[in-house]
Amino acid sequence: MIVGVGIDVVDVGRFGETLTRTPRLRERLFTPAERELPINSLAARFAAKEAFAKALGAPVGLDWQDAEVVRDEDRRPAFRYAGTVAAKVAELAITAVHLSLSHDAGIASAVVVCERNP
Repeated sequence: MIVGVGIDVVDVGRFGETLTRTPRLRERLFTPAERELPINSLAARFAAKEAFAKALGAPVGLDWQDAEVVRDEDRRPAFRYAGTVAAKVAELAITAVHLSLSHDAGIASAVVVCERNP
């Protein structure tokens, strides 16, 4: 059963300008491993985190670093989550989180689908 769906789109150039203008934002939004990635990947990961929050119902108080975009054993994008995000996932009894990322022509996008067993 689908619990929530989220989608987000990020203008890569504008996102890069924002990170340049506000350097501490990179530390607030991304885990240490994510911070080392190129801007296209950072924009896609930001879109993923936004889409995940939307799929969870956009709750207040989620810590951005409590959701990290990683690659699963098949090299597909996936989330590793802890803390505030894990608590919300448990509260909603979510058993699977699906993530799709894309970036092309200066746009990064992400779609997240959260499911639970019926």
